[in-house]
Amino acid sequence: MRLLFTILLVLSMDVVPSGEAFLRQLQKRDSVLIADQLEYGVELQGVREGTALAFPDFSPISGDTLQLVRGWQIDTLKLSRRQKTADLKASVVIAPFEAGTYHLPPVMVRREFSGEADTLVFDAPELEVTTIAIDPENYEIHDIKGQIRYPLTFRELFPYLLAFRILLLIAVVVVSLVRRSRRAGAQEAARKDPPHIVALRKLDTYKGDKYWAPARQKAFYSGVTDAVKEYIDARFGIDAPEMTTAELFDSLKSSAEVDKGLRDSLNELFVRADFVKFAKYTASDEENAAVLPTAVRFVTSTYQAELEDKQS
Repeated sequence: MRLLFTILLVLSMDVVPSGEAFLRQLQKRDSVLIADQLEYGVELQGVREGTALAFPDFSPISGDTLQLVRGWQIDTLKLSRRQKTADLKASVVIAPFEAGTYHLPPVMVRREFSGEADTLVFDAPELEVTTIAIDPENYEIHDIKGQIRYPLTFRELFPYLLAFRILLLIAVVVVSLVRRSRRAGAQEAARKDPPHIVALRKLDTYKGDKYWAPARQKAFYSGVTDAVKEYIDARFGIDAPEMTTAELFDSLKSSAEVDKGLRDSLNELFVRADFVKFAKYTASDEENAAVLPTAVRFVTSTYQAELEDKQS
């Protein structure tokens, strides 16, 4: 058991008993062990604005068995602007290096306000310090163990999974916006070209016999007829994409710019396309070979008729 004494400055002023100082471990344990750090200090409530405070010098307590780790530090716990008062906490940090009972010095705080001075005295608690008991007869030295690796739990992985899903969603949105922008740009460019140029460009993509296979004929006839319908819509003002084949050619009969023979051959192409798309009809190579020439001839002939009308 060890008893510590400290010499405190004796102040010639009123002494006001103010309770007990606090002693708290910085690292919470069931008991205080050697080299543990403890916060030792007082709490002052209702300190009026303009009050001067002076705290004792605890440096003399530092020695081989007890060290002053940190000097006085003042923190504000509560501030009342209305009453112009504050609750303060003032403390030092100490660390014992020998087991036993320590009798800490009391905390004496000099206080001055409006020319009046007094001393607040806070009683010091005793500090019990223990050490880990070691049996020298049964003590056995073991190798240093490696770091324990615990399995990851779903709670630990959840933030990363959520972040991955958010990034994936952002990537999908960005790709969708880029594709939509490119598609809109292509459509805008297409609108700037004359209708016959747009139609011939689309029809050109169906050149060759690669679309003549039975499994690809539906896409072939759909693509060709859709291109012609869009051209008719732009050229004649007929809502061809929303019409059936019969309705479309009934509307074309009223147009004097379309030759009857040209209209009949195109009608034959559209009827065959309906059979391929809806009746699972398989067209022959001869029929397939006539598809593009018929569509191209209709587009170029009606465009030539439009030019002649403008020139006349």
